[in-house]
Amino acid sequence: MHAYLACFQPECGATYDITQVIYTCPRCGGLLEARYDGSPGEPWTLKQVFRERRMSNLPIDQSGVWRYRELFPFLDNAAHIVTLREGQTPLLDAPRAASYAGLHRFTVKHQGYNPTGSFKDNGMTCGASQAVRLGMKRVACVSTGNTSASMAAYASAAGLQPLVFIPNGNIAFGKLAQALEYGGQTLQVEANFDQILALVRRLAERLGIYLLNSVNPFRIEGQKSIVIEMLDQLDWRVPDWIVLPGGNLGNTSAIGKALRELLAWGFIDRLPRLAVVQAEGSAPFWQFMQSEHRGSFPVVEHPETLATAIKIGDPVSWPKALKEITDSGGVVERATEQEIADAKAQIGLCGIGCEPASAATLAGARKLVAAGVIDPGAEVVAILTGNVMKDPDYIYRYHTGQLVAPGQVAIQATFGNPPVVVPNDEDRIAALLG
Repeated sequence: MHAYLACFQPECGATYDITQVIYTCPRCGGLLEARYDGSPGEPWTLKQVFRERRMSNLPIDQSGVWRYRELFPFLDNAAHIVTLREGQTPLLDAPRAASYAGLHRFTVKHQGYNPTGSFKDNGMTCGASQAVRLGMKRVACVSTGNTSASMAAYASAAGLQPLVFIPNGNIAFGKLAQALEYGGQTLQVEANFDQILALVRRLAERLGIYLLNSVNPFRIEGQKSIVIEMLDQLDWRVPDWIVLPGGNLGNTSAIGKALRELLAWGFIDRLPRLAVVQAEGSAPFWQFMQSEHRGSFPVVEHPETLATAIKIGDPVSWPKALKEITDSGGVVERATEQEIADAKAQIGLCGIGCEPASAATLAGARKLVAAGVIDPGAEVVAILTGNVMKDPDYIYRYHTGQLVAPGQVAIQATFGNPPVVVPNDEDRIAALLG
């Protein structure tokens, strides 16, 4: 298939060569996306190829992203591929979480099993590969955590220099530690995420640095593999709902794009509905969707949430996300800090750990079931975006009753499980344990 870049704005329609180093349309400023002429092939045949590749020892076949390479064929040479065997993340049943949400069944697609512990690896393998193809030497990202860890790892694996820009004092140490360990030159800027992204976009153009935030269309192409692999694991049975947390809205864009393409190419026979859940203090997309007469997008100047992965007040991918929500008949919900914290504890009681932002999915699903939007018998799959060890301080503080939300609001340890100090006395410990 012929690959090219196209402006996402239908009234513009400008197209560009796949190798141009651009992130937004030079003509109108709209977002870009990779598009393909033609069909990738006969669906049944490709489904068999995807399954057979699971038995292969080739690095690109062991990747849960590049295994599906016919569905995003933007590279002209497989030698450019940078892979850490990303993807291959499990679908897990979460029965206690299902009961908590009021659902008969709740399944999670856990992206925390990725090499650097988050869904960002699915997109970064494609972004880094395109950087290699273009002959770039330095790559950069702005991040509240997961993106910086992923970009630093993939850049270093490719022999590129990773430059990480983060809001000063607004990153979980588990994520910052990864960026440092993987060799990222880290600059802590005294500004919020959205302000820093505007700064770095200017620096990237000025200094010839390749930007690997989700404004990069190849990041979105890689993140399409999340739902492609999910459907493969479901034997291509389409669930009723896919629930995901909403920060910069790149995942919403990627998953929606993948679903539309799979439907057009004959891999699936219908679209699932998408539900995006934002943190209450960082919910511009939710606010926008509540407006009866939608005008300009309502930027949150000072976003606040302990779920730092979705602490974004001006999500760059909102126009794409709006299309995917609209096309799928989806919804946008928000959850409080208490609701997210309690949902995270319930996911943990299933033996499944996740970062705080991931738990917004369960918190939102619970509210949508209570509101009658999601039927209790619906098949619901949630995207857990990050590993439990991304923010261990949050976990400890919640279970010991020390977690404090923005505005100095104490989070109740509703499902707290604090450690107990005991004496070195066998009888007293035996009495305690019953």
